[in-house]
Amino acid sequence: MHTRTSVGAWAVVAALGLSAITPLAAAHAEGAGPSTGTPTGSASTGSSSTADSPGDIVTSEPSSFHPLPGQPTNTKAWKIHYRSTTAKGEPNTVSGTVIVPQDGRKGPRPLITYAVGTVGVGDHCAPSAGFPKGTTVEANLIQQLTLRGWAVAVTDYEGLGTPGDHTYTVGRAEGQAVLDAARAAIRLPGAGLGKDTPVGIMGYSQGGQASSWAAELHGSYAPDLDVKGTATGGIPGDLLKVAKFNDGLYGSGLIFMAAIGQNAAFPELKLDSYLNPEGRKLIGALRNSCVADGSVLGSFKTIASMTTKNPLEQPDWKQRLNESRVGTVKPDAPVYQYHALGDELIPYSVGKQVREDWCARGANVEWHTVPVGEHVSGVITQSPFAAQWLAERFAGKGARGNC
Repeated sequence: MHTRTSVGAWAVVAALGLSAITPLAAAHAEGAGPSTGTPTGSASTGSSSTADSPGDIVTSEPSSFHPLPGQPTNTKAWKIHYRSTTAKGEPNTVSGTVIVPQDGRKGPRPLITYAVGTVGVGDHCAPSAGFPKGTTVEANLIQQLTLRGWAVAVTDYEGLGTPGDHTYTVGRAEGQAVLDAARAAIRLPGAGLGKDTPVGIMGYSQGGQASSWAAELHGSYAPDLDVKGTATGGIPGDLLKVAKFNDGLYGSGLIFMAAIGQNAAFPELKLDSYLNPEGRKLIGALRNSCVADGSVLGSFKTIASMTTKNPLEQPDWKQRLNESRVGTVKPDAPVYQYHALGDELIPYSVGKQVREDWCARGANVEWHTVPVGEHVSGVITQSPFAAQWLAERFAGKGARGNC
C-alpha cells in the first residue's frame, strides 16, 4: 500500500518522469525497440521445455524500454509470460518485461529483479504496458540500473495484465512472482544470462513488500537463484496497521485496492458480501483504475461508509492480512532497508518494526532512516544509494549490517 500523498505524488512523478535524477548518459542511441526477439511459444532454455516449472517461459515477444515517451535507451526488451505460483501454491502465469543493455559487454552481467510500487489494479496499468510508451512511473529509476550494465526483470505481478484481479498486497504471491521473473530472465533465449548470473532484488512501497517477501522466500522457493542482496524500502510490513492509519484519509483508496487484491487471492473472503451500494460502485471503478485516478476515487472514504460491516474486523480477513506480514522469516542474503521518517502513507514505525523483526532473527540488515521528505521522495533520493549498495554486493564486498 502507498501513503496518503503517494498516489497523487506518483502522478506528479510520472509527469516529471523523475527527470531530476536522469543522467545525460541516458541519451544513448537506440531504435524503437529490439530488432529481434524470441518468437511466441512455449520453448524455454530452463529445466523444462513444457513450461511447467516456476520461472519457465510461456511466451515472449519483442518489446521496448522507454523511460519517457520516445526517449531512447541502449537496451533490448522482451514482453514475457512466465510460470509462477499463487499464494495458495497453485501454478499460474504472470507477465513481465526483461530489459538487457546493448553495451557490448562480454561475459556475465548482474540481473536485478525489480518490484514496482503501486500502479493500480487495472490491466492497462501494468509496467509492461507502459514501457513501450514511456509511461511507466519507475522507468527512470530502472534506467539507472541498465546504465550500470545490469539486466532488469520487471514483473507485472499476478493478475495485472493477465486474467483475473491483481493480487495487490498479497505478499507471498508478489514475492514468488518477483523470484520467478528472475528465473524467467535467466532462461530467456537471447538475454545472454545464465544459471550463474548474480541476482539483486529491489523494490519500494508495494515493491518493498514484494521484494521483502522475495528475500524471505529465496531460500525455500528459489534457492537456484544466486541472490546477492535485497534493497527494499517503504515496506508496508503490517497491512492491518497501514489500513488503520489510512482509513478515511488521503490514502484510503489504497485500502480498497488492497481489499480487491486479497479477495483475488482468497475468494472465500467474499468481499462483495461486505459492500453496500456505494462500496460496490467504488470497487467496480477501482478494478479498472490506475493509481492516479483510483486514489482520487477512494480518497477520504472510510471503510465504514463503504461496507455493511468492516471485513478487517473479521477473523478470516485478519488471518489473511497477517499472512502477508514482513519480518517473520530471516532473509538468507544481506538487506539494505530504508524508510522516510515523514512517510505519510506507510508509517515509519511499520518499516522500523520490519527491521527489528529481521534483526531479531539474525538477518544482515543495513537500515537507513530518510530524515527529509515523504513517501515518494524516499524512493527517488535513496534509489542511487540502494543501487550502489547492490553494486558492492555484486563486487563481492562484505555487507556490514547495523542491527
